[in-house]
Amino acid sequence: MRVFGLLGRSLAHSFSQAYFTKKFEQLGLTDCRYELFELAEASDLPALLARQPYLAGLNVTIPYKEKIWPYLTRVAPSAAVVGAVNVIEFLADGGLVGHNTDYLGFRESLRTFYPLDAPNRRALVLGTGGAAKAVAVALQELAIPYQFVSRGPQGPTLTYEELTPSVLASHSLIVNTTPLGTYPAVGNCPPLPYSALTPHHYLFDLIYNPRETLFLQRGLAAGCHIQNGYEMLALQAEAAWAIWTAGS
Repeated sequence: MRVFGLLGRSLAHSFSQAYFTKKFEQLGLTDCRYELFELAEASDLPALLARQPYLAGLNVTIPYKEKIWPYLTRVAPSAAVVGAVNVIEFLADGGLVGHNTDYLGFRESLRTFYPLDAPNRRALVLGTGGAAKAVAVALQELAIPYQFVSRGPQGPTLTYEELTPSVLASHSLIVNTTPLGTYPAVGNCPPLPYSALTPHHYLFDLIYNPRETLFLQRGLAAGCHIQNGYEMLALQAEAAWAIWTAGS
């Protein structure tokens, strides 16, 4: 039996378990299962590993994408450049390697959503956490200039109060990496001047539950192009599976 799973603190609405369980069924893999491992602290990982001798791969979600680093043997270049780990590879010698497939999933999903010749080809990245870092790396690789947006002043980062209509007009891509609007708090959304949105704007929300967040709904009402995070999650999950099975 090979056990895969998701590491996090609150996993009641996990995408990963349903996705991989269905994948195992489609591939006829009766010797694989995917479980949810809720840990109170990142320091509980060694005890989990001792209890689960058949672990063959882990996904990592908030708040452990950065806190898990001290327990890894090494990090792959993808995780090093992002500064966050969302996939753990289990080596035959017992070593643990941290990878990042979040940025790959976002990059490939964005390629088919946001045109290379979009007017005002610049992005506003809402949030400054681990997911925002992954988005930033993908934007760099696609040569899309960007600015972070946060609730409080952080050096060159913009605050929401500074998002004037003219700022929105000069950035045609807006990416929400914050949890605002995630189920069950579906009445929340980032505090943008939504009246300044136009059909030239592209709104990408990393949230996938609900399918259309209030952020996306308000963008759609303004005629914007919208995309949620489901395709990104599916792409990053497939990249994780490729890592786990590379030696098979």
